[in-house]
Amino acid sequence: MLATDRTFGRVTVLVGEKTGKYPDGNSLWLRGRDATAVVDASLSTRRRAAELGDVDLVVQSHVHEDHVAGLGAFPRARVAAHAADLPGLHHIDGLLAIYGYEDAALLERLRGWVETQFHYTPRPDAEPYVDGAVFDLGGVRLHAIHLPGHTRGHCALLAEPEGVLFLGDIDLTGFGPYYGDAWSDLADFERSLARVRAIEARVWVSFHHAGVIEDRATFEAKLTRFAARIGERETALLAFLDAPRTLAELVTHRFLYPAHAALDFVDAAETRTIRQHLARLVESGQVEECAAATWRRR
Repeated sequence: MLATDRTFGRVTVLVGEKTGKYPDGNSLWLRGRDATAVVDASLSTRRRAAELGDVDLVVQSHVHEDHVAGLGAFPRARVAAHAADLPGLHHIDGLLAIYGYEDAALLERLRGWVETQFHYTPRPDAEPYVDGAVFDLGGVRLHAIHLPGHTRGHCALLAEPEGVLFLGDIDLTGFGPYYGDAWSDLADFERSLARVRAIEARVWVSFHHAGVIEDRATFEAKLTRFAARIGERETALLAFLDAPRTLAELVTHRFLYPAHAALDFVDAAETRTIRQHLARLVESGQVEECAAATWRRR
């Protein structure tokens, strides 16, 4: 094991490069009496497949390119994902549907990017699970807790009896919640943030950055800061709507990503994010559509 890995009973946190900074991530490795399992097949698990040996089961917290990048290293393992995200494992077209970007040329570029940079390997044999599912490995169990918003099927996974809660992409980063895909939902994400706070655990593990947290007060403080990014984006959007703005102007201004972000999908993610905030600001009466596809603060 690497010096940075952390072990709690039968559960080891496999810490990715730079504490799981994208495109890498942190994963779990569970060793039961009857079976072994990996939670989220990151790039790190791909590099460390020989060290991990025979893995019987891979459980996905959700289906995004960085979370499934290691699946090809475990061809004999059973693979499971929440039923709502399963199409993204069965075929790459299913993963592209999860992104759901409207630009066909962008989707084709992403196809090549996912296949080459993230080693996408279709798993038509992948099995569905649902909220409350339990994977019993013998002496250690994984409980699935459906926390949608990031994707339709996003889940946390609680390893018992160790009390290790894998948060997936409720990742407690300074970036904040990501809900910029077609299968993302802002309102669902907010409900999931409230639900995850109430889950009893002793250790919290995020896929990106925050890594391993062993103190509830620290976890709650990080979660509060993470959730606050939603309100900060909305406040910034309202401030910018002091004059009529088109969607193109809003996207160019950037409310999700920093101005220097160069990823191919940034504009598409900004568009989806801003549209969700606009919709609820219009519904609440704080913003009005003052001309065709032009908005301003009331």
